[in-house]
Amino acid sequence: MPFGYDQTDSTKLKTLRLVCPHCDVVNDVERERPLESAVCMHCAQPMFFGRPAVLHGGNFHAQIEQSDLPVLVDFWATWCGPCHAMAPVYERACAHMEPRLRFAKLETDANASITSNLGIRSIPTLVLFHQGRERARISGAMSLTGLMDWVQRQLAAIAPGRKG
Repeated sequence: MPFGYDQTDSTKLKTLRLVCPHCDVVNDVERERPLESAVCMHCAQPMFFGRPAVLHGGNFHAQIEQSDLPVLVDFWATWCGPCHAMAPVYERACAHMEPRLRFAKLETDANASITSNLGIRSIPTLVLFHQGRERARISGAMSLTGLMDWVQRQLAAIAPGRKG
């Protein structure tokens, strides 16, 4: 069962809010529906497609603040060797772990104000957001196993007793 299906007092609604990674429209998806098959009601694109969503200044806040699912953002730069080494690992983790959370990437040089406001000082840096708040952060390239283990631990910390 995906992480966002936890029915706490604040989420007893019959729907789950998901932000489309293609058009950034907020969709209400029935909680009983398999998220793997969810399609945006606006652009008809799949809500999950096995690759990280691309974030930028125009959609960053909507993606991390308006989704009921946690969002893991990879802060990277085009000139960064470790970032390029980490990219295929991050994509494989995305393919394995969605739709328990949204995977996304933000290029730091093109989005300096976001990067600065969050205090990103080294790259690659992964930041896990949930309900618009930063919940965890780690810097440096990781192996697939290391990345997936780290994510599982962070999801467990957000919702104790649940398996990410």
